[in-house]
Amino acid sequence: MAIKSFQGARKQQNANESTQLKVKDYMSTKLITFRPDQSVQEVVEALITNRISGGPVVNEKQELIGIISEGDCLKQLSESRYYNMPLEHDTVDKRMAVDVETIDGNMDVFDAANKFLNSKRRRFPIVENGKLIGQISQKDILIAALELKGENWNSTTKKGS
Repeated sequence: MAIKSFQGARKQQNANESTQLKVKDYMSTKLITFRPDQSVQEVVEALITNRISGGPVVNEKQELIGIISEGDCLKQLSESRYYNMPLEHDTVDKRMAVDVETIDGNMDVFDAANKFLNSKRRRFPIVENGKLIGQISQKDILIAALELKGENWNSTTKKGS
């Protein structure tokens, strides 16, 4: 005896009908960024004031050159105490992570979710034509998932439809 599907016949969708939930539709574009010549103390103050855990470091052309996080600042704080060096003399360029993984703004949000799970990162910058245009966080991915609510968990649903 054959098993019947209770969902009915599946509709064939062509690529033009279906639109992915894209990272660029959910990314944050109003970012708090840091400069390489900024002091780590300024970064710590900005992290606390803005209740963020890190941010991208950009040059004068808005090109992404690194990321600085709470962990980077804590490491500096620990070393400054050990060596009895004041916090305000250390700069972002000495503490930031320069090997920065980015995400394509056209990536599907569910593929981005997998990238978060595999990398253990909390945020990914989005770069277009060499310039920082946004950032996607784990929370942004959760927001995209919530907007789908009762709909199917496939990538053929578009935000706002």
